[in-house]
Amino acid sequence: MLALRRVAPLCQPQRSCLLYATSSTWTAPRNWRQIVFSPAATLVQAAPDRSQPYLRLMRFDKPTGTFLLFWPGAWGIALATPAGHLPDLRLLGIFAAGSFLMRGAACTINDLWDRRFDALVARTADRPLASGALNTVQAIGLLAVLLSGSLGCLLLLNPLTVVIGMTAIIPTIAYPLAKRYTYWPQVALGATINYSAIMGFTAALSADAIANSSMIAILPLYASTIFWTLIYDTIYAHQDKEDDLKIGVKSSALCLQDRTKPWLAGFAAAMITNLSLAGAITGQSWPFYAAVSATAAQLTWQIATVNTNSRADCWTKFNSNQWVGALILAGLITGTFVKQ
Repeated sequence: MLALRRVAPLCQPQRSCLLYATSSTWTAPRNWRQIVFSPAATLVQAAPDRSQPYLRLMRFDKPTGTFLLFWPGAWGIALATPAGHLPDLRLLGIFAAGSFLMRGAACTINDLWDRRFDALVARTADRPLASGALNTVQAIGLLAVLLSGSLGCLLLLNPLTVVIGMTAIIPTIAYPLAKRYTYWPQVALGATINYSAIMGFTAALSADAIANSSMIAILPLYASTIFWTLIYDTIYAHQDKEDDLKIGVKSSALCLQDRTKPWLAGFAAAMITNLSLAGAITGQSWPFYAAVSATAAQLTWQIATVNTNSRADCWTKFNSNQWVGALILAGLITGTFVKQ
């Protein structure tokens, strides 16, 4: 693969992207599948042959995205938990199941929109719709099953959360189109995937608490998750920048190029600031702030060491964000339990 050297002004119109020069410093693994191996991938390989394309379409073999969808919802639940209590395990279970199903549905929608683009990108050419392993009718059938399951999870929650959740399908369907029109589809993704933070917060509140709450605490938490998405998905987008350039798909990676790290540092600062503000509003105790500090250190490591010209390293750094989610959740649970 090739690394791109920006010789045009930042975020020029798409036709100007052809002005980017190239060099031969982009490195990639000899076998792309080597860097996405996981126990989940092993389970898919062991599944019946007929089921494997469906499992790969919903990204069962790449569970990182499911975690990245689940963590904000779990943060919202923990943030709304009363002092001295642990979060509701039933709610966490519903959000875990819903995250798995909804992530599968979102990936299916994305691949239905992008099946022609995916066939032209090295990393995505073997996706079931791009490769022809599944057709659109089969994909829509899977989508119907996944959305039905997601709806079942949603209906287990309180009425306000159901209403909020119903609106989430609109940006989920529209997000894949963003990359055709803006260099910042990551903003659209962040606003979409992190709906669960708001839903988790409202789901954990009683009707009386909702009526008496200004809901202000969830706003900085939601903002922090959007900045977090801008970090990890910009790193992720650097995997495909050469292919995206050729086929005319836009991303923050193409927009920022050699300015990526300073911008990521700014996003990280905004994420940490908003997390701290959410903690201050809810009166969080020291374990939460210790987790925020550890998160700041992890993000600093990601940004300082990421090699945006290496697909393998971009994937490693992207994948490490699972630990960011776990850190913040642990801090919220512990901090809420010990605070007075």
